[in-house]
Amino acid sequence: MCGIVGYTGHRQAYPIVIKGLKRLEYRGYDSAGVALQQDNKITIYKKKGKVSDLEDAIGTSNISGTTGIGHTRWATHGEPSDRNAHPHYSASGKIAMIHNGIIENYAQLKTELEKKGYSFKSDTDTEVLLNFIEEIKTHNNCSLEEAIRIALKRVTGAYVILVIDDENPDTIIAARKGSPLVIGVGKNEHFLGSDASPMLEYTKEVVYVNDYELAIVKPDELILKNLGNEKITPYVQKLDMELADIEKGGYDHFMLKEIFEQPTSIYDCLRGRLDANAGSITLSGIEQHADKIINANRIIIIACGTSWHAGLTAEYIIEELCRINVEVEYASEFRYRNPIINEGDVILAISQSGETADTLVAIENAKSKGATILGVVNVVGSSIARASHAGVYTHAGPEIGVASTKAFTAQLTVLTMIALKLAYVKGTLSMHRYRELLKELDSVPEKVAWILNHQKSIKRIAEKYKDAHSFLYLGRGYNFPIALEGALKLKEISYIHAEGYPAAEMKHGPIALVDENLPVVFVATKDTYHEKILSNMQEIKARKGKLIAVVTEGDEVASKLCDDVLVVPEADEIIAPLLNVIPLQLLSYYIGVAKGYDVDKPRNLAKSVTVE
Repeated sequence: MCGIVGYTGHRQAYPIVIKGLKRLEYRGYDSAGVALQQDNKITIYKKKGKVSDLEDAIGTSNISGTTGIGHTRWATHGEPSDRNAHPHYSASGKIAMIHNGIIENYAQLKTELEKKGYSFKSDTDTEVLLNFIEEIKTHNNCSLEEAIRIALKRVTGAYVILVIDDENPDTIIAARKGSPLVIGVGKNEHFLGSDASPMLEYTKEVVYVNDYELAIVKPDELILKNLGNEKITPYVQKLDMELADIEKGGYDHFMLKEIFEQPTSIYDCLRGRLDANAGSITLSGIEQHADKIINANRIIIIACGTSWHAGLTAEYIIEELCRINVEVEYASEFRYRNPIINEGDVILAISQSGETADTLVAIENAKSKGATILGVVNVVGSSIARASHAGVYTHAGPEIGVASTKAFTAQLTVLTMIALKLAYVKGTLSMHRYRELLKELDSVPEKVAWILNHQKSIKRIAEKYKDAHSFLYLGRGYNFPIALEGALKLKEISYIHAEGYPAAEMKHGPIALVDENLPVVFVATKDTYHEKILSNMQEIKARKGKLIAVVTEGDEVASKLCDDVLVVPEADEIIAPLLNVIPLQLLSYYIGVAKGYDVDKPRNLAKSVTVE
């Protein structure tokens, strides 16, 4: 949440910062702003709305300067407005700052500062922190670097801050705790960002800043220190990412591009790991801890949002294949309810960004109690990846669309491989069944491509139901979490109320909603529950509900019950969720587009939730 960009070097900073903000706009688009060092003074431009609105407002203003910082905001303290947009000036106007995160004790600090005569021009916690830093600098007659270090020892909460001042015109001071910060290393220039996308066309050498570290960044120098003022040697890593990965590539939206990338992203997930012909799965991180995992008292999966749905599907798969007790928890609840964690428990954390604040805190708490931490993340070098004892990267590539699509199927692919690997080690699957499932999993990219090539009718279905006020999504067994995910996608993209439910629970309340105006979406592919879900469909039809269903190719019985169908190829019920979610992603996308919404930037949402 919130995107930050910084540059100092020999180039003009403004074009780099603006382009970087556009690439980070998926992290927040309530307002945007830049601060430039110009002739030993700081000039700030900021505007409510998108980065394009900021560009229009700046127009032909003086935008020269080789050091600058920029911010695209997802509002926490204070409504979206020009005055609450970042960057902020300090009271003297000599320091400017941008901030991603939440300062939890800002109210106390604000009261202290007001007693000393400070007044505030915004409602943000960021301006409070900035003036707190300036007060320390003035009162102690110390450097800005030292003032930041002292201030950060006092504040509680999460932050990445970038600070510039008029006394050091080519220097950016940055610090992080709980929110991501990447520094790109160039020749006599440095780039800063919430992720690597703003710097990708300039350098592939980056440094991932850790919690409680301070970076002093100049064109020709990068100094890392801890809050104890001890120097740390920066660890430079090479990015495995191409510029084309973060561009639309001819698609109308990133979301559509990412839906259509799934045959490739799932293949990349399997590549080098799954060998169906040899009957093997290679997951080195899991293999190193296999004994501990298969002998665990339980596996606790923690995640948020779409990742939680992947974890819920994995609960069904792991318990079925491995006969290990699995619990699935919302990280936001798990971290606060004082859960019972014992040595021997395994925590499996799932996060696309690897920076989800609630998940990160939850695993740190569990780690302190002796649990083994496994991470399933997409972003290499992310905080959750570094905090885990072992794990598996999903290799989905950058996901720019706020509503997660390819990250979900990549997570589910990895989780299925983990389950199969553990089942093989534990001996809970026959060799015939094990090899059968490997072949089924290996065929998923091809089957997903088939789905994408055979869903031209979805646009028509979307147009038919775009004005509905509510949707009900129903599924059983492995497909219950897919119903939840389908409902979530529709809510995110179209702003239509949608509810996911176990189909068997329909008669315990939700059936009261059914009338001739309610579209009911069933995930009704052929599996163990097929006859039961057909009965549920009959019950909806008897009450004149509009029936839409994801059905297996050739299933005439289910198809004849429905007003509209979304067809997928036949697959084993354990593998089928990977296929069944694809048409639901497309349905939500086309409904959102039909309603005229920007599906890449749904209102009130941001891609990486790095605050509570």
